Amino acid sequence: MTFSIVARCAKTSSLGAAVATAVPAVGSVVPHVELGVGAIATQAQTNILYGIEGLKLLKTGLIPQSALESMLQRDVDREKRQVIIIDAQGRTAAFTGRENVEWKGHLVGKNFVVAGNMLTGSQVIEAMKQTFEETNGKLTERLLKVLEAGQEAGGDKRGHMSAALRVAGKQWTSETRPVLDLRVDVHQDPVKELRQIYNVSKSYLEISE
Repeated sequence: MTFSIVARCAKTSSLGAAVATAVPAVGSVVPHVELGVGAIATQAQTNILYGIEGLKLLKTGLIPQSALESMLQRDVDREKRQVIIIDAQGRTAAFTGRENVEWKGHLVGKNFVVAGNMLTGSQVIEAMKQTFEETNGKLTERLLKVLEAGQEAGGDKRGHMSAALRVAGKQWTSETRPVLDLRVDVHQDPVKELRQIYNVSKSYLEISE
């Protein structure tokens, strides 16, 4: 029901996740990000423990693939899940369960993973992959462009309702603001609205990552 990306900036070590879907409040469940640890998107029949426990496992020193396999082994409904992970070193892991609704799948690239389910077709994540690989600059900007590319390519085949952007960068290392967390919970064009919120936020937050 969703398309998403997790990514790392090789220059700044920032980590982020961006997601859009046709159900409300996606930002409250799918993206999980922690500076110096990793970024995770857990979707399809979403189980937020993949995000919460996944970050904990990465902190213990497990690589993303080992962390993912550990969680999947304990999940009787794993074939209904879709999970993508990147850690602070840029190592990745991805899983798309067989019971996800078509079109479903994921693509892994250098410093990123894109995934989606219940999409209009494979062109959605192919456009997302191409966009990330062909853009430079701030991780926040690149993630937004990836969402925009996915939406333009067809996105969620049921429509669109919510979107979210979470990025952990050096400027958000304080206890009071550890991550940039922007969300659109219900909107007729959530990806466009997320861009608007980001543009307004830039002048207040001095976004540089």
